[in-house]
Amino acid sequence: MERLTPARALYLWDMHDVFSLGRLAHQRRMELHPDPVVTYIVDRNINYTNICSCGCRFCAFYRPPGDPEGYVLSTEQLLAKIQETVDLGGYQILLQGGMHPDLPLSWYEAMLRTIKGAYPQVAVHGFSPPEIWFLSQQEGRSVTEVLERLRQAGLDSMPGGGAEILVDAVRARVSPRKCTAAQWLAVMEAAHALGMRTTATMMFGVGETMAQRLEHLERLRALQDKTGGFTAFIPWTFQPKNTQIAAAEVSSHEYLRFLALSRLYLDNFPNIQASWVTQGPHVGQLALWWGANDFGSTMIEENVVAAAGVHFRLPEPELRMLVERAGFIPKRRTMDYTIIEG
Repeated sequence: MERLTPARALYLWDMHDVFSLGRLAHQRRMELHPDPVVTYIVDRNINYTNICSCGCRFCAFYRPPGDPEGYVLSTEQLLAKIQETVDLGGYQILLQGGMHPDLPLSWYEAMLRTIKGAYPQVAVHGFSPPEIWFLSQQEGRSVTEVLERLRQAGLDSMPGGGAEILVDAVRARVSPRKCTAAQWLAVMEAAHALGMRTTATMMFGVGETMAQRLEHLERLRALQDKTGGFTAFIPWTFQPKNTQIAAAEVSSHEYLRFLALSRLYLDNFPNIQASWVTQGPHVGQLALWWGANDFGSTMIEENVVAAAGVHFRLPEPELRMLVERAGFIPKRRTMDYTIIEG
């Protein structure tokens, strides 16, 4: 298939309905993954703090410094959450917080060493480019040095949070105090240069144009051409409840269309993840026929989307049943998509 240009992608978007785009995307997915396997991971999102100085307008989870509802998890609370995860069959934690002005790099290193000392078998998929960039600026250290120190302390891989839309005109409106699009990409490039695998994300539906969505995809594809360090792309829809942005919620119809377009555009991304956390499990099932080959995480805990009023949960047996009823074979994986069963 000839590589899509933004103009060609826009033509596809305008000329194809949800079903024809879905057929094209599923065909591409089956070319990449001929076996009818859908992967997933058993992990837990742990938000070590909700204190954040960014004040993003789309976020219902954060609390500003000094807010009485702000928290930082104690060591005991953190380890209790990980123990519960292990007891439920989990083998990875997604560790994210905010841009906390009073937590130095040494605090993060100590947290990682504590986790790995107590649970060496648990992978830490942690932080995000905005957190790393913030730490770099706060410490007066290079992004590479910050990443190296965190890796030595126990960080295994990095999620793609904080991408939103990788267009500064959009970021200036919805997250003006967060790192720029170029800075987000620079952190990812530095991580890849160190051999660290990461994911890439996109939160759409904050009033951006289709051209801006395609610019986001183009920038991700260009970096993946250069480094090959992204394992997956995870698009999800903005949830407006309890936020400072008045926007209509993106429909499931539009979500599926854009998921399909993403599979066609990101021709160098091996994996595309369904976002049942925002869309619900049944749209998640449909996503498996619209280009996605991964069902994400069991999400033993999730707080950020929940703060916007969305509370979908999937215990592992139910997740596997949904995948099977959609016509696929569920298999556990690691962050780098190594299959760990069957």
